[in-house]
Amino acid sequence: MSPDVLPIAAEPYEFPLALDRCALLIIDMQRDFLEPGGFGAMLGNDVSLLRRTIEPNRQLLAAWRASGLPVLHTREGHRSDLADLPPSKKERGHGAVSIGDSGPMGRILVRGEPGHDIIGELAPAPGEPVIDKPGKGAFFATDLQAILQSRGIRQLVVTGVTTEVCVHTTVREANDRGYECLVLEDCAGSYFPEFHAMALKMITAQGGIFGWVAPSANVIAALDAHRDAGFVKTKVTMAS
Repeated sequence: MSPDVLPIAAEPYEFPLALDRCALLIIDMQRDFLEPGGFGAMLGNDVSLLRRTIEPNRQLLAAWRASGLPVLHTREGHRSDLADLPPSKKERGHGAVSIGDSGPMGRILVRGEPGHDIIGELAPAPGEPVIDKPGKGAFFATDLQAILQSRGIRQLVVTGVTTEVCVHTTVREANDRGYECLVLEDCAGSYFPEFHAMALKMITAQGGIFGWVAPSANVIAALDAHRDAGFVKTKVTMAS
């Protein structure tokens, strides 16, 4: 195997991580979803179930950046005038508060508001694109496809929240576009542990119908060993 292809132990079988055509895609690690008082908590969810993913993501991000590999972040949210918010999405759930309403961290899931921002522990570095998406999937109504194509990216290591919604939707979209996706189980999370577990099983079912699943430690160990062997990729930057 080429020194620039790292074998990652994964399910349903080994994932060949090609360093010249891979990127880390971190999904929706936003204050409104992960912090007490945010939209997720206002809906009655236990945000600690998502916050457990912060430290694994932080460690992975450090190793990924140290290897000079490209990173992309996504945020779910809408225009301040809500022109891109379908009425069905705003009304769904019949909650006391909904998207666009005022919350403890500004208007809920509105771009530019404090709650819409990515948590400080995983803040994007200069040159790391942030994909603002109005839907669950990262490809819908965004320029993600154009960015990946311009950089020759064909593999995505995917993390973030929530596993069964935005992570799963993005992986399905990527699969249909021919991308190979490796989801890191401890770096993804859900308010519902049973949904998290089942979503991961769905990805690896039938020989990997949507992709691969592995713990982040497997990727970090492979990257560390690669760097220790003297292989460090020139830092990749992307215009945001």
